[in-house]
Amino acid sequence: MGLFVLAAAKGSPGVTTAAVALAGAWPGDPILADLDPAGGDIALRYRDQAGVPLDSERGLLSLGAAVRRGSTEVQLADHVQMLSGGLEVLVGVTSPSQVQGLGPAWQHLARLFRSVPGRDVIADCGRLMPGSATVPVLQNADALLLIARPTVEGLSHLREWIRGFSEVLRLGTYDAVPVGVALIASYRDTHVVGEVQAILDRARLQATVLGVLAEDVKAAAAIRAGAGRKARASLLVRSAADLTERLRRIALQNAKAAESWGVA
Repeated sequence: MGLFVLAAAKGSPGVTTAAVALAGAWPGDPILADLDPAGGDIALRYRDQAGVPLDSERGLLSLGAAVRRGSTEVQLADHVQMLSGGLEVLVGVTSPSQVQGLGPAWQHLARLFRSVPGRDVIADCGRLMPGSATVPVLQNADALLLIARPTVEGLSHLREWIRGFSEVLRLGTYDAVPVGVALIASYRDTHVVGEVQAILDRARLQATVLGVLAEDVKAAAAIRAGAGRKARASLLVRSAADLTERLRRIALQNAKAAESWGVA
């Protein structure tokens, strides 16, 4: 089905926590893929349904190895693990060198993530930089969600990131990857959405501010600790559900536009 990428323009504004929250609110049974090029956190934070640490060798490493061997029937489902809360995850690597080591396999992996029968894949790509090995994942995405803080520094890095990736995202063309922005802020700061959208519009950057991801310290800590059930009624989870709907909507709108051009 679809491939949805979450990333940050600078630092670590909570992309993994956001990805877990969105995956928990996603309709159907999504797969969360930990593709952070700096090394993933999923295997370090979470446990499986038996309370056992996740197997770091079963995930992106084993999937990449199968792709490099040229296996003709590689299935993503054979390499995922289930968290205690029921979410299926593709465990990431532990170091940047392992990401780079997958080399040309990333093109195949990106297409594989986008074509899982009946399942959407939510890819946590952490902080993406130009030239990163994981760029093919971004190029094949149905939609991108950038996580940012509405500070002077955060918005400056956001603008430069979008400019730097405009060619990769094919912005301004009929087959561009739609870009959404989620702002980490108080749930009451509804005005910040319009303000940041105006800033992006003035800079002629093709990105849509989809809303606020509520800054909820307790709920975020519960999600990071694998106790997502405690956060179910939190503002963070409610805001993640809203963002999920809006992200899927811009992907659908983009797909319909592509169909009208006859390129879907």
